Amino acid sequence: MLIDIGVNLSNSRFSGDIENVLLRAEQSNVKKIVLTGTSVTETEACIELCEKYKGQFPGMLYATAGIHPHEASSFNNSAINAIAHLAQHPSIVAIGETGLDFNRNLSPEKMQESAFEAQIELAENSQLPLFLHERDAHEKFVEITSTYIDNLPKSVVHCFTGDKDSLMKYLEMGFYIGITGWLCDERRGTHLDELIQLIPLERLMIETDSPYLLPRDMGLDNSTRNEPKYLPHIAKKISRLRNESEDIYFNQPFSD
Repeated sequence: MLIDIGVNLSNSRFSGDIENVLLRAEQSNVKKIVLTGTSVTETEACIELCEKYKGQFPGMLYATAGIHPHEASSFNNSAINAIAHLAQHPSIVAIGETGLDFNRNLSPEKMQESAFEAQIELAENSQLPLFLHERDAHEKFVEITSTYIDNLPKSVVHCFTGDKDSLMKYLEMGFYIGITGWLCDERRGTHLDELIQLIPLERLMIETDSPYLLPRDMGLDNSTRNEPKYLPHIAKKISRLRNESEDIYFNQPFSD
């Protein structure tokens, strides 16, 4: 089986079609999917989806609980308390999506940093893994996480798109690395062809980040919605670049 560690299934682009999306994923051997919580409201929506489909798709859906850096303007004591409460739900397997995004700066940097630190502390207290976002904020990201590194739970830098120095630093710090269809984008992802070979297999995770980041080399119309059924295509591209059998990506240990 394949595990998609990052799917925005509560996104409106999936409205009215979720059952079919999950059926197609199942038919593509994507047997476990982690839904991405990006705010209190979206985390609640992810949990609702896990509950709604657990009878039809037992053991398939899990979720994260967190506040995305884009949503950090909404961060306050009430929000972090709500996330802490939601994180106790049995479907929640990680805290996040949290981190820093200085590329778009949809929330002020200082508010992003405050929200990030609060969620790291929540992950420490709950001993849940962290589902991390970093875009154009490597130095500050390292500065903040280094403060907590001794007690930091297992954490994945999701949708890695950075350079070699960033990758090596994250590996040195013990992070797992999430790779998406960005790898399949000839406009901006070709630098990952070399970097993907530097990631130890036990630290490599794969994800679609759907409905975003449709793999461009599939020859589909750019307006096509990405979905978990395309995860095997990403696995195949990774296996080709690493000269490994793609079968090994069908056996990721979910408990780790």
